Amino acid sequence: MSGRWLSLIPLCCALMAGCGASGTATADGMARLPDPRLDPAPSHPGEQVAVFAGGCFWGVEAVFDHVRGVRQAWSGYAGGAAATATYEQVSGGDTGHAESVKVAYDPRKVSYGQLLKVFFSVAHDPTQLDRQGPDVGNQYRSAIFYATPQQQRVAEAYIAQLTAAHAFTAPIVTRVVPLKGFYLAESYHQDFAEQHPDNAYIAYNDAPKVAHLKQWLPALYRPQTRVVDVRLH
Repeated sequence: MSGRWLSLIPLCCALMAGCGASGTATADGMARLPDPRLDPAPSHPGEQVAVFAGGCFWGVEAVFDHVRGVRQAWSGYAGGAAATATYEQVSGGDTGHAESVKVAYDPRKVSYGQLLKVFFSVAHDPTQLDRQGPDVGNQYRSAIFYATPQQQRVAEAYIAQLTAAHAFTAPIVTRVVPLKGFYLAESYHQDFAEQHPDNAYIAYNDAPKVAHLKQWLPALYRPQTRVVDVRLH
């Protein structure tokens, strides 16, 4: 890794040898997550928006960029004020922001409930409190920022469904909170995994998430021109 990249790569994405990807430790259980029982069509037609937080936004964005029906995903910040929505400030862990991903999707091709299944199955580990894998702090918390009351109902119902099914060996700590604002992250964060698939953090922590999406949820997987890829053993 060049010195230039060492100076640009943010704290959340510094490689820490020996730390696994957040979504792979409980791989067998997450591969068998059920579909949400409550998953109605949105109350308003047209393109919809969902916002998720699950650790370093590079990997979460990479996963949703490979989901069928997703038009685009953006890395950014949610949970705090506009004045503190910069990486330098958010990295301090006291702004209220979480590194988040905004997902614009076509509900005719993928439902909100299916996006939740992807989020809980492969995008992150919902049992890790204020951390994901090697990244520690409130800014790496697991959260669903709902844009509508319907999204709130579907998210809370799915968490209750997974909890009742004992889908995970530890309690789900994902917070379901209203979306008060989403602030786009700095330009070098956008599409980072796609642009830099050989980056050590991406290869070790995030590429396996995309591979698991392809393996476990093939009906939802969509390849890209430049695919974040890894061989699973």
